[in-house]
Amino acid sequence: MKRFVVTVACLVLLGLIGIVVDGLRDDVQVSDVGVVLGSKVMPDGTPSDRLRARLDKAAELYRQRKFKRIIVSGGTGAEGFNEAQVMAAYLADRQSISRTAIFLDEHGNTTEATAFNTAAMMKANGLKSALVVTQFFHVSRSRYALHRAGVETVNSAHANYFEARDLYSLGREMFALPAYWIGVL
Repeated sequence: MKRFVVTVACLVLLGLIGIVVDGLRDDVQVSDVGVVLGSKVMPDGTPSDRLRARLDKAAELYRQRKFKRIIVSGGTGAEGFNEAQVMAAYLADRQSISRTAIFLDEHGNTTEATAFNTAAMMKANGLKSALVVTQFFHVSRSRYALHRAGVETVNSAHANYFEARDLYSLGREMFALPAYWIGVL
């Protein structure tokens, strides 16, 4: 029994290390579109620190000409604001990115929904490669979901924002990523 517990603990530890290393190792390549996954909007309608970090990273990469268009994806949260609309407004108003360069996915309530909606938007616009921007712990699953949805080439960059909640999020990814692999999610 002790050997089994040690084996399971080692596998969990290796999985966590794999997610962290993969998420922190940016793979920034010139792509057709940047994809920013949504996160919490504050009760006053502004992006949370986590979401703002994702948007700031996307704006930085956009200015570096890593992509010419940005898809912002998110649904309406408990606060009553549509994440995609808040994200687009932030990029246009605070980062001076032309609204014509921003596509909205207002139904990206989950990573899977974002992936399928993004793939459909990309196909409709003749786009083949994406650079996904999210938190480090979410990179592996986001890339996998986009590939599974039919996006040919998916690169990634993580937002430069870390908080204690990331430990919970890492634990969640330990279950969510394998669930994606076996088709449960």
